[in-house]
Amino acid sequence: MSTARRLDQIRLAVMFLTRLPVGTLPDPVPTLAEARWAFPLAGLPVGLAGGLVFALAGWAGLAPLLAAVLALAAMVMMTGALHFDGLADVADGFGGGRDASHALEIMRDSRIGSYGAVALVLTVGAWAAALSGLTPARGLLALVALSVLSRLAMLVLLVELPSVRAKGLGQSASASDGRPYLPGALLAVVLILPLGGSGLAALCAVAVTASLVAWRAQRRIGGQTGDVLGAAQLLCETAGLAALTLG
Repeated sequence: MSTARRLDQIRLAVMFLTRLPVGTLPDPVPTLAEARWAFPLAGLPVGLAGGLVFALAGWAGLAPLLAAVLALAAMVMMTGALHFDGLADVADGFGGGRDASHALEIMRDSRIGSYGAVALVLTVGAWAAALSGLTPARGLLALVALSVLSRLAMLVLLVELPSVRAKGLGQSASASDGRPYLPGALLAVVLILPLGGSGLAALCAVAVTASLVAWRAQRRIGGQTGDVLGAAQLLCETAGLAALTLG
């Protein structure tokens, strides 16, 4: 495959998972299934934006928690709160659904319920609290690394779990063979290494969290949806940040 085609796939991944302008893609436009290998790479600019905001705010003397909130706001602006919506939908569906079909019906509803609201408050609070426990420089490294690693976890769930919807991200992006993990895995390892031993703890935390989300999704609805993938990304990122505070 040509380098130009690979670059188009990266641009599609960035366009789909962020709000960054990437220009018009030339024909033939890659499919999401072709571009899914680049999902972890799309996390790089998101983490870099949040990390720079956190570091600059910290170096400017702002309170660590406020710096963390500003970093989160920057990342939300980059993604359009895409994964937060997924987490809320999953919490509402898994928490309130009588069975798999009822859970999926609730997840389709754009309105947020009590389970979703509580899940968002707890996750955002844990995310910001964990990040605020890191130094500005370490927080920058952590956000860049975990933005990539959490989207790698999302990719693994996308590939390994069956899609339970006829349409949507989970179906369209999974309609391909193979396990395209290598580029994202290599990038994640390179970015995790500077974090030392606590980086290994973060890696383990992400792996455990992704496994738990996959297990729960398989039992609850029989596979994955775009909402499940979004929830997995945010929960993995939060778990990784929490693990970094142990070091």
